[in-house]
Amino acid sequence: MFFRTESFKDFLRFYPIVTGIIALQLVIWLLTFISPTLQQWIILWGGNFNAAIEAGQFWRVVTSIFIHAPNSFTHVLFNSFSLVLFGPALEQMLGKAKFIFVYLFTGIIGNVFTVLLADPGYFSYGASGAVYGIIGVYIFMTLFRKDLMDPSSSQVIVIIAVIGLLMTFLRPGINIYAHLFGFIAGIALGPVILTKTQPFSPWRNRRRQRDPDEIGFDPNRWKKRRFLRGKNTRNIIWGIIIVLIVLGLLRNLSLF
Repeated sequence: MFFRTESFKDFLRFYPIVTGIIALQLVIWLLTFISPTLQQWIILWGGNFNAAIEAGQFWRVVTSIFIHAPNSFTHVLFNSFSLVLFGPALEQMLGKAKFIFVYLFTGIIGNVFTVLLADPGYFSYGASGAVYGIIGVYIFMTLFRKDLMDPSSSQVIVIIAVIGLLMTFLRPGINIYAHLFGFIAGIALGPVILTKTQPFSPWRNRRRQRDPDEIGFDPNRWKKRRFLRGKNTRNIIWGIIIVLIVLGLLRNLSLF
């Protein structure tokens, strides 16, 4: 479920929303990195500045989701890797519109509670609230919709959630409100958005690409064994990436 077996080309075609979000936040980060003028403008007018939001600049609860620390590529890279791992399955299961809603809603909820509970001078940005919202949806599946997740995927997401939430409270410089309330919002959305939802299937998108008039005979069936070996290699690679994500939670969450 969290191990990507698609080619890069297939990933772009099968998961356009995840791809678009990652591309958008990378472009915004690049603009803030290469241009001090754009950096000042984007950060000052797009960041989640509590006092400005209280004064009526409500767009900030949305725009700040796509802004990351301009002097740290680790910040945007970590959120992008998290989306690559956890976003595709949920995009397929929910569909494009619901996935966008979940991502924006949980990110906004995290920012709104930051405004309500933090000091007026508090300033933050980043997609961590939305990422934790996605994790929250998976936790709801693990607890109440076990038919939608296999046991190994449930174990992975529980480990990630526990470590992430622990480090949220143990490390300084973290927007606790965005993490915590984005996560809670994801759980709360579960019973609403998961009605009539089917489990993730890595083959569903491939079946949709087939010609309806195509016969079932596979002339390349002799290549299946080679494909399975390649799939195992990709699983190992994605397993290493998940380990790196955990290490990132332990060492780099202070950047959120």
